[in-house]
Amino acid sequence: MDPRSLLVLLQIPGIGPNRLRSLVNHFRDPDAITRTSVRELVRIEGIERKTAQAITGFFRDGGREQASHFADDQIARLERSEGRAVTLWDKDYPENLKKIYDPPPLLFLRGSLAEEDRYAMAIVGTRSPGPYGTAVAERFATGLARLGIPVVSGLARGIDTVAHHAVVRAGGRTLAVIGSGIDVIYPPENRGLVEQLVGTGALLSEYPLGTKPDAGNFPRRNRIISGITLGTLVVETGIDGGAMITASMALDQNREVFAIPAPVNERKPSGTNLLIKQGKALLTESVEDILTELAPRLKRFLAPPDATPVPLSLSLFEQRVFDTLSDEALHIDAIATRSGSSTSDALVHLLSLEFKGAVRQLPGKRFIRL
Repeated sequence: MDPRSLLVLLQIPGIGPNRLRSLVNHFRDPDAITRTSVRELVRIEGIERKTAQAITGFFRDGGREQASHFADDQIARLERSEGRAVTLWDKDYPENLKKIYDPPPLLFLRGSLAEEDRYAMAIVGTRSPGPYGTAVAERFATGLARLGIPVVSGLARGIDTVAHHAVVRAGGRTLAVIGSGIDVIYPPENRGLVEQLVGTGALLSEYPLGTKPDAGNFPRRNRIISGITLGTLVVETGIDGGAMITASMALDQNREVFAIPAPVNERKPSGTNLLIKQGKALLTESVEDILTELAPRLKRFLAPPDATPVPLSLSLFEQRVFDTLSDEALHIDAIATRSGSSTSDALVHLLSLEFKGAVRQLPGKRFIRL
């Protein structure tokens, strides 16, 4: 689908994303819309006579010329930003996003979209996290990235930025969905982060280039964060935080919501605790909780590689513990017995192996080989 044609149509008064989708789905060829009649237009769901008259009048009265200038300017801005536009009717449009109620007909992006984005997880939270929220966001983002699961967030200050940075450091793939044009980076201090993440991930927006980060853009932006993913992890937020909007949208989109419980000594009301109490989110303490809940859809990440090389820098005792493990979870007591170690010594070696990326700890002090 030609993005330029859609940009022209979006300049018609009264034509927003929903009506644009209806028009294109009916005619298939956007240019055919410029030549149709009011009688034909009113047969389309969501197009009443007033809107149909606005469409035909727009092209009859010379509106196309001004709209074409806008479209040409957008394409030129895209080229200068080294970006591109993807339409809802293109095969590389994000698969998960196509399934939500109101997918954006146009996405502007820098970087690349990938097949593995269908397995992405969102991490969201407050713009002013404490040490606990920061540490948890970094831990989960790193864990998901090391498994090869893309992480999506909103590039905002706080939890979003922590998550993006953690994925970049781990060599993973992260997508940033913003509430401005892709040529207007907000907050400005994240320009360097954007340059890093577009190398292996993407910067995405439904807003035309040049759009400023107005407050009203962000709630709508949140539906893309939740809609492009399998689930949303809420790390730390107040009960009125923007992350709660994302969680609500994820639920409306029939996506999973995960929440990190707040510390019991937290004085201010916790949005994550509220989500858990209301049964809207799964209490989440580890990446394994997410993998377990989404296991049917994340099989490719749960299955070990056909041939996992044994780490080269293992001590004699680490090697002995490592050799007892397989792709079946084993309890610490069994590991200690099989390796001829005390439980405490085995645990020390296992934690060292986990740090080296050789093993993974599961709930209940069980371990598997990676």
